[in-house]
Amino acid sequence: MVQIHKRFTDEQVKELIEKYLRKEISRNYLQEILGISKTRFFALVKEHRRDSSSFSIRYFREKKTRTIPKDIERNILKELTTEKQLIEHKDIPIRSYNYSYIKDQLETRYKQHVSLPTIIDRAKKNGFYLKKPKRNVHDREVLTHYAGELIQHDSSHLLLIGAIEPFRDRRNRASL
Repeated sequence: MVQIHKRFTDEQVKELIEKYLRKEISRNYLQEILGISKTRFFALVKEHRRDSSSFSIRYFREKKTRTIPKDIERNILKELTTEKQLIEHKDIPIRSYNYSYIKDQLETRYKQHVSLPTIIDRAKKNGFYLKKPKRNVHDREVLTHYAGELIQHDSSHLLLIGAIEPFRDRRNRASL
């Protein structure tokens, strides 16, 4: 639902509240028109009664939204750089960033709470994001001659050959 200060002007709301105070309009009907709850309605009435000349429904933010402090941003980039070094190291088998670990590190090491989507967003903006690799398509090759035939696919040919060799020697000796 759209906020009241975006749908009505100060004068419109002031006029409607004054009609309510003169008992020309019911509270339920006025709430429905304004699209607000009972609590919000009575807060507006109280504000209007306190000072009707300076009554306003305008809303101004005190600070910008969707921003994080510089020190948190710096710590996110520091931890992402550490992860990048681990990924690029040939002897360490890490192939992707662990953003949840970075979130945990920020909370334990720096006592800073940051959401996971914020960390991923900063990683994408600063080049610390790896796209998921394309998976190889696994073509199923039928190795059986008829339906229901069982084949042990995990057997090793070398072990099998090594196991047959002693039998061959015994057979040759028996025929001699």
